[in-house]
Amino acid sequence: MEDEKEIPDSLPEDLEVSFTSPDYEIPNNDRRRIAGFLYLVVGVVALGLGIFALGSPLANTGFMYAGIGILCVAFYSFFASASTSIDEGQALLLAESDLGFAAGPASAQMMWRGWGSKPVWRLLIYSQEPHPEFRAVVIIDAGNGEVLERVVEENPEDWT
Repeated sequence: MEDEKEIPDSLPEDLEVSFTSPDYEIPNNDRRRIAGFLYLVVGVVALGLGIFALGSPLANTGFMYAGIGILCVAFYSFFASASTSIDEGQALLLAESDLGFAAGPASAQMMWRGWGSKPVWRLLIYSQEPHPEFRAVVIIDAGNGEVLERVVEENPEDWT
């Protein structure tokens, strides 16, 4: 039989921290405004065709209804384009100051909340001891840094 070579534990190249670019930025929701402007233009054109070409054989009332629908989507795109001004590092500092214990292992995830699709950071934070005593889930508004929710509990996991 052939000798089986032991494969050492290693991360794939795309997950290796030393290969990442230091100037990576989380995409901002401001980009939704671009789509909003496009919807606005198409909606106004469709609504205009529906109103001004009402008796024409080239357009019917469907253009008017489509224009109204597209304008509604445009206004929602503007409504849901809240800016992100807090990055994950700042969110971790805000959460740590709110929790009252030093943060150890932590994970941050961008998510969107509610009808307005507002950007928020969801953080899972363990305390800094070798065997963390506490863990917390904190949700922070990515626009203004306000702590929206916080759940702190004793760590039920066995880290021994």
